[in-house]
Amino acid sequence: MKLAKYIKPYLLFAILSPLMMVVEVLVDLIQPTLMSVIVDDGVIAGDLSKLARTGLLMLLLVVVGGIGGLSASYFSAVASQGFGRDLRGDIFRRVMDLSLSQTDKFSTGSLVTRLTNDVTMLQNFVAMVLRMFIRAPLLFVGGIIMALSLDVSFSIVLACAMPIELIIVLIVVLKARPLFDTVQKKIDNVNSIVQENIMGARVVKAFVREEHQIGKFDDANRDLRDTTLYVQKLLAILHPTMMIIMNVSVVAIILIGGLQVQAGALEVGKIMAAITYVVQILFSLMMVAMMFQMLSRAMASARRINEVLDEKPAIMSGSSTPERRKGGGSVKFENVSFRYPGTSGKPVLSDINLDIKPGEYIAILGATGSGKSSLVKLIPRFYDVTEGRVLVNGIDVRDFDLKNLRERIAFVLQTSELFSGTVADNIRFGYEDATDEEVRRAAKIAQADEFISSFVDGYDTYVAEKGASLSGGQKQRIAIARAILRKPEIIIFDDSTSALDVGTESSLRAALRSELKDTTIIMIAQRITSVMTADRIAVIEDGIITACAPHDELLETSETYRDIYNSQIGQRDLTEEDIDALGTLAEGGAVGV
Repeated sequence: MKLAKYIKPYLLFAILSPLMMVVEVLVDLIQPTLMSVIVDDGVIAGDLSKLARTGLLMLLLVVVGGIGGLSASYFSAVASQGFGRDLRGDIFRRVMDLSLSQTDKFSTGSLVTRLTNDVTMLQNFVAMVLRMFIRAPLLFVGGIIMALSLDVSFSIVLACAMPIELIIVLIVVLKARPLFDTVQKKIDNVNSIVQENIMGARVVKAFVREEHQIGKFDDANRDLRDTTLYVQKLLAILHPTMMIIMNVSVVAIILIGGLQVQAGALEVGKIMAAITYVVQILFSLMMVAMMFQMLSRAMASARRINEVLDEKPAIMSGSSTPERRKGGGSVKFENVSFRYPGTSGKPVLSDINLDIKPGEYIAILGATGSGKSSLVKLIPRFYDVTEGRVLVNGIDVRDFDLKNLRERIAFVLQTSELFSGTVADNIRFGYEDATDEEVRRAAKIAQADEFISSFVDGYDTYVAEKGASLSGGQKQRIAIARAILRKPEIIIFDDSTSALDVGTESSLRAALRSELKDTTIIMIAQRITSVMTADRIAVIEDGIITACAPHDELLETSETYRDIYNSQIGQRDLTEEDIDALGTLAEGGAVGV
């Protein structure tokens, strides 16, 4: 019932469709009687004028019924397609509103199935209901009335046939209903395997695991086939059983009617009409069976869709929408502790206190799993703190309007996500109204202009899905250009220069410092050469900031930083000129850091 609201915008079409169906059904109910008149009063009686008049009337009614049927189909299609479009749009918007922890609850394959297959099931059900919900009951009731009006003795046939059909329908539908949930989950599984293998195609090929993954897909595909086949076997019982009952009923009508004709109590045309009405009645019961089948599948899909729609966003937007101002971009962590939703035990971050000034270039360094990425994800509210608070420009991020907050921040992720389209389109993803000159400037700062210009089509070069046509370093630089184009107060690099050589990264750092002087830069990196020129470097160990100071000071005061430095660089100190020299050598292939 929750999903019924999606039909309201198309209520007029939802009303017109069954009304037009009434016209078609009434014509279907009148036709057998007119045929009996043609046979009895026209053919047998030899009245050709009666035959012609009744025949023309039948043709006219066929046209009227055809118009009614076509109109019913058109109106139901408009209503059901609109219902599906609006529902699909709301599900997608809800998925976009969910926090990262909530989207993790549903696999990608499951969300794809819910947005496509499940919505289609409901869409088809709506179309069927608008047509069959009127047609089946009208044919059933009208057929009984018309058949009994010909001869009451035909009720014996109906009284025997209908209960048997109803019992069979109920047994089959009740057995099949719980299996529809299982079928949808099997489809989820198949979609998930397809999705993860397409995304991880390079890994599969690199480890020569094609056969293994094909086997894994075959198992899931076979499981889906077997479950679906079992359901179809159950449903397949219905049609032949119904046909047997219907044919037996027709034979019974002929026997009863034949005796009546011999006794002179009934005419041949009426027996023909009675056969047609019995067939209509029993076919209407088959329609009801189909409706129950579709209802069962639709209910399974509706439950899965409601699971997504009922998932309220864990990250709720605040109401504060302060104007952006020059000199903004401060970030402050006050007694921040954090653990991922649904987890227990030791927090990922514990009692973090860090004050980042506007325009400051601060680096975050630490071992894998120390909490670096978790820390910066709290700034744009990808997750909320468990304890303490995070302030941007002196305002708690939870008080910000989410859009207002995130428009101030550019985030360059560890994995460079690109979209199908041109290089320029991907850079403009950060600011869609940017001019060509602004796009080129951002690319130059990101050290991407040179390789982009080398393409035959330059900035109009088409990027394959997920940037498959580009190298890792090229994708990272386009992602960095996208962030720079946003002109943010705060730009966060989450280990997003790992695919760049030392020389390119050195040029990137220099360009950032000279071109984005008023922008706060937060850089997460694994390489010492990536962070040692920062204003300050925060060292994280096991979710705790153990030191935060410039490079030279950390060499004197932080054993952890000194160990990292020695393991990567060696015992001697490096100047800025040394770092640039390292970059030059790396470009020539002599040094790898």
